[in-house]
Amino acid sequence: MFIPFSEISDQARVWVYQSSREIKASEAEEMNEVLNAFCSQWQAHGAPLKTSFDIALNHFIILAVDENSGGASGCSIDGSVRMLKDLGAKLNIDFFDRTQVAFLLNDKVALFPTTKLKELFGEGTLNASTSTFNNLVATKAEYLRNWKVEVGDSWLARYLPKSTLA
Repeated sequence: MFIPFSEISDQARVWVYQSSREIKASEAEEMNEVLNAFCSQWQAHGAPLKTSFDIALNHFIILAVDENSGGASGCSIDGSVRMLKDLGAKLNIDFFDRTQVAFLLNDKVALFPTTKLKELFGEGTLNASTSTFNNLVATKAEYLRNWKVEVGDSWLARYLPKSTLA
């Protein structure tokens, strides 16, 4: 059962999927239709789930399940992954590429390959106060509070030049 993202419980479990490129407006419309249809019929062991989604910053899909009304099972989560893989294949977007890291630069999402991070931090393109995203947040409340984080407060701090950490 789909409910608007603003109305789903703050304790709802979330999964954040980062796109491999910016989502165009026309693609977002199609995604809204597909995600709404999926959430409207999403079930676990035959029982409907209270679900929602959000498309954030033209780069992220956030799926949510209010587990107070029934938890997502392995099979139901697998169904959401299949749906996103199918949607991605149709739109030529990869929601499962873990080799790119997203940063917020000048109010726009910029993706950089992990292989370039040391260089980007070294030259100052990225620094400790650059915003990045913690796509491992577990609940809607955590997503709202701690999804956007500064590099210095994230796992990416290890890429900062040693002089920055002193």
